[in-house]
This record gives sequence, structure tokens and C-alpha cells, in this order.
Amino acid sequence: MTDATTLRQRLQSIDALRGLVILFMLLDHVRETFLLHRQVSDPMSIDSTEPALFVSRTLAHLCAPVFVLLTGLSAWLYGQKYQGRRDVSAFLFKRGLFLVVLEFTLVNFAWTFQLPPTVIYMQVIWAIGVSMIALAALVWLPRALLISLALVIIAGHNLLDAVHLAPGSTSQALWSILHERSWIQVSENLRLRVTYPVLPWIGVIALGYGVGPWFANVTPPARRQRYLLTAGIGALVGFVLLRMLNGYGDKPWQAYDSGVQTLMSFFNITKYPPSLLFLALTLGIGLLVLLAFERAGHKRWIGVLAVFGAAPMFFYLLHLYVLKILYVACAALLGLNHGNYFGFDSIGAVWLAALWLPLALYPPVRWFAALKARRRDIAWLKYL
Repeated sequence: MTDATTLRQRLQSIDALRGLVILFMLLDHVRETFLLHRQVSDPMSIDSTEPALFVSRTLAHLCAPVFVLLTGLSAWLYGQKYQGRRDVSAFLFKRGLFLVVLEFTLVNFAWTFQLPPTVIYMQVIWAIGVSMIALAALVWLPRALLISLALVIIAGHNLLDAVHLAPGSTSQALWSILHERSWIQVSENLRLRVTYPVLPWIGVIALGYGVGPWFANVTPPARRQRYLLTAGIGALVGFVLLRMLNGYGDKPWQAYDSGVQTLMSFFNITKYPPSLLFLALTLGIGLLVLLAFERAGHKRWIGVLAVFGAAPMFFYLLHLYVLKILYVACAALLGLNHGNYFGFDSIGAVWLAALWLPLALYPPVRWFAALKARRRDIAWLKYL
């Protein structure tokens, strides 16, 4: 195998993993669009959530951790391609600001279709943007210190769960942004909903940057794959052992009369903010899937997934607007059949919609991915 082939295989596996979690994200956003009358809590209520809905939501848990980890990894690869940490830091800062602005404008409008907005949702794009701005400073740390800091944040942030500040205060607003999901009242007519507190995500993006040398040109594939296998299995073993102790890293699980519900309870983990156990499980799976994709080589289905992963922000914006337009059209033509909402009657219908939508979205995403690869002279394209 030539060096060029090895490089393409390594980079394609990263895009393919990003593409896979994008499709899981699409499934979850179809659920959020057409199953609004059956929203789930965080963590989910085992007594009122059927297994099919639980599995669908749990699959989507992979999306944000894997995407943020790969954002950090991609930042390291960017530095190898250009002029090192100075270029990386500048790019991270500018793209981070771009993503924050994007969240507050085009992304929020895609969710609400409300102008001017009365609520701005600070979700995953916001969290990635702020994490990139933080990483712009953290890249100057020695690698060992950066990885240590990342692991301390990921493993230790649950120690802060008991900290609550006075509602409505400036300190509470800052704490909400960092670690506690809540509302921020900006004015009489505008509220911010901090869905993704950023502290744990800063740890994840820093970890992704820290493992970047595993993907260096000089790193033999066998060594990188050994690292991925060890880290992935280690994270999953850590998840199981810590979950069995049932004392730290997330809300306790419990035994039910039903074995299925007991298993659901065991894997019922907290996303907002992502708990230690949430990150151990999802990142462990993500690393093992990345390993499997690299070993799979240039299979056709890997290439299809890689197309979605090569233009993630374009896909993100496109699918949000497509879903919103579809919802508005269905509500207008078919009426509101679940109280104040139009919605599907089953989780099966959600899966069917999530299976055909990628077929419809693939051609424009492939076109944009090809444009992005071909026109490297257009600077703004790299921000998408």
C-alpha cells in the first residue's frame, strides 16, 4: 500500500465516521420535528419511553461527542497541512466565531421560523464554536498538559453538578453557559436557552486535538489502529465498571422487573451537559467505529458516508431547512393531528423518513463537497 493510499484511507475513515453520526443526527432531528408530541427528557424516563424510541434517541447520543472529538482532530491535521499552531489558532478562533454567529442566526431561524426571535437556542453549533475558540488558546499548551487538562475536565466536571447559583444573576448566566443547562433572560422579549453548556465539550475538543499525532503521516497504520483499539476498549470498560458502581459520573440506574427496562436504565445517560459516563460510552464506540472504518478500506459504502462527512455544515443547514419546510407543508395540508402539532403516529414512521431523506439530500451534498475540494482558492468554503 502506497503512502498516498494510506493517507486517503486515513482521511476517508474520519469523513466516513463524521458522515455516519450526521445520519444519526438526521434520525434524531426527524424525531424532534415529527414526534414533538412525544418529547423525551434527559435522561429519559424509563417508565414512559418504549424501547424503540429509547434506542433511536440513544443512537443520536453518538453525534455530538464524536463530532466534537473529530473537530479537534481535524484542527490538528489542519496545522500539519498549513503553518502549525499559529495558523491553527487563528483558524479556530475565526471559525469558532463564525459558528456562534451561525447558531444565533440561520440555525436558530431554521428551528423556529421566528423573526425577530423571542428565544435563541444555544445548541451544538454554538458549543462547537465556543469550544473552537477555547481550543485556539489551548493549542499553545504542551501536548501532555493539553491531554491531561482534557481528561480532568471530562472526568471531573460532574463534581460541579451540585453547584447552583442565584437565578437571574450574571454569575448564574455565566455558570449556565459553562455547566448548567438553563434559561438566560436577556430582555422582556428575548430569552436564551443554553442547551449545550460548553465546559465538557472543551474537554472533548482538546482531547481530539491531543490525539492528533496518532494520525500523523509518520505514524504507522498498525500503531494508530492499536491506539484506537486500546483507547476505545478502555473507555467502554471504564464505562461498564463505573456504571456498575452506580455512584459517580451520572444519575444512578436501577433494576426493573423487565430485563429490557433494566438494560435501558443502565444505558440511560445524561447529555445536557454530557456526563462522564455519556462521554466514556460514546467516545469509546466512536473510536472503535473509526478503527473499523479505517480497516474497511475503500469500500463503496465508506465513500458514500464520507461524502456526507466532507460537507458537514452544509448538510446541517440544508437538512434543518428541509425538515422545517416539510413540517410546515404537512401541517398545512394534513392539519394538526396531535394537539398543537402535526406528527407521526409511531417511531417506525420516523425511521422511514430518516431512511429516504439521505437519498434526497445526497446529490446536493455531493455537489458541495466536490466544490469545496476543487475550489480551495475560495477561502470562505473551508468554514463550511
